[in-house]
Amino acid sequence: MTKKTERLDAIKMAVSSREISSQVELIEILKNEGIEVAQATLSRDMKQLKIAKAANGSGNYVFVLPNDIMYHRQPSMKAVTKMQMNTGFLSLNFSKNLAVIRTRPGYASGIAYDIDNGNYTGILGTIAGDDTILLVLAEGETKTNVKNFLKSIIPGV
Repeated sequence: MTKKTERLDAIKMAVSSREISSQVELIEILKNEGIEVAQATLSRDMKQLKIAKAANGSGNYVFVLPNDIMYHRQPSMKAVTKMQMNTGFLSLNFSKNLAVIRTRPGYASGIAYDIDNGNYTGILGTIAGDDTILLVLAEGETKTNVKNFLKSIIPGV
């Protein structure tokens, strides 16, 4: 993973887990996580991530990720680096030739992308929302084979 990718992930995790109202505050949070970033670089990163400001329940304006205006914030403050270790995976359930993966909000499309690029012939395709992925399995594909493939992509399956 590149430094930029790690920095972008850290920014996303910080913004999604805390109510941050200024770039100065975000720079300080990142610094506490061991990530040094200049204000100009942070500004470009935020533009790339399409981070905006939206009013929270108290009427204060805080940074939010796209489509996360009503994002459910975590009640406890965890270190960004610890949160990055979480793959977002919550559960896997099967029904005949379908499988449903539940994730934390915002993780589904990234996980579905990794599944699709795994080129596993036992999965015909995926459809991802914000926190749910539908997998269409090939005829006769076993749950065990699918689960073993998913374990190679998603730690914790």
